[in-house]
Amino acid sequence: MGAPREKIEKTLQIGRHRRRWPVWLRWGLGVGALGLVALVMLGRGGEDAVRYLTEEARRGPLSVTVSATGTVEPTNLVEVSSELSGTLAEVLVDHNDPVAVGQVLARLDTRKLQAEVDVRRAALIAAEARVEQAQTTLDEAYDNFATAEELETRGVTSHQALVAARAAYLRANAALQIADADRALAEATLDLTRADLEKAVILSPIKGVILERDADAGQIVASALSAPTLFTIAEDLASMELRVDVDEADIGLVGVGNRAVFTVDAYDDESFPARITLIRYAPESTEGVVTYKAVLSIDNSHLRLRPGMTATADIIVQELDDVLMVPNAALRFVPPASASGEGGEKGSGLLGLLVPDPPGGDTPEGGYGNSLWVLRDGQPVLVKVTTGLSDGRYTVVLSGELAEGDLVITDQAEDE
Repeated sequence: MGAPREKIEKTLQIGRHRRRWPVWLRWGLGVGALGLVALVMLGRGGEDAVRYLTEEARRGPLSVTVSATGTVEPTNLVEVSSELSGTLAEVLVDHNDPVAVGQVLARLDTRKLQAEVDVRRAALIAAEARVEQAQTTLDEAYDNFATAEELETRGVTSHQALVAARAAYLRANAALQIADADRALAEATLDLTRADLEKAVILSPIKGVILERDADAGQIVASALSAPTLFTIAEDLASMELRVDVDEADIGLVGVGNRAVFTVDAYDDESFPARITLIRYAPESTEGVVTYKAVLSIDNSHLRLRPGMTATADIIVQELDDVLMVPNAALRFVPPASASGEGGEKGSGLLGLLVPDPPGGDTPEGGYGNSLWVLRDGQPVLVKVTTGLSDGRYTVVLSGELAEGDLVITDQAEDE
């Protein structure tokens, strides 16, 4: 039993010896261990080299544009209807047919109208005959009155006979006026019926092309409530217009005379020129979005553009020559290390001591919108600049420590 007891006492003495280590020594060992772990982590992180993607700041022209969408439309679009009700006897045009002013498009069945014209013409003839009859009666009454007046002067006839002759003359004159009014009424009625007969022939009011035809022979046209559209005619497809909706935020930039280029889905790889001829004052609101209609003239002599095509237009509102510019990606670039920490603050604790600050110093107030990173001697340097107009891809640099040919950083990648 003696040997085991001695072994236990030696173990207790060793444990009491360990507990008597100084506190500073134990803290030193702990910090050293943490430092060793951090160095190992940094060593592993350094295995990946950072590669910066750059682009040269360059000088050249820049066009500021406003984008808008709309449709290609004819300059003048006419919908042709029928003023009369009836049955279409024949339709003489079809889709895409060119038409001239006054060309016959269709005819209604005119048999009933022709009969009414014949009736009104006969009524006019009768009315004219009654006028002749009334005129003859008036002439006779006038002669009788003149004779009675002469006889009354000689004392051959009585005064009563003179009064009767005068009354007959006045009645004949009134009858002539009535007959003449009836003749005028019959003539007007005949003209009205003839006009209806002429309207039964539907003519083209303009020179153009038939876009829509909603009429067929035998179709019944009822124009009592609303006149139906039978034909839609576009005037001169060689000269059309583009109507686009400009956002209210951009309407102050565009103006009449601005040049533009636009594309349509049918020809993705081709742009067509246009120019603004009108900007309407009336607003258009769709789901709370306010836009204004701009009308652009286009040349369609090649007849490749068709009415109703959807187009996307880039309106050139300002053109700058020989300006210093950088890609917009350079103004958005922020090194990942500088973005760590809430609100751009430096890291804290051991990680804050071991991880260095981002290259170039502190993050500027308001972010990097007026700053960019330039690669100089292989190291990124933060440069503050004053920016100007942008075309959506490049932004003009008005001032700052930036020169043509400087390599601005647009992104970064890690080479494993």
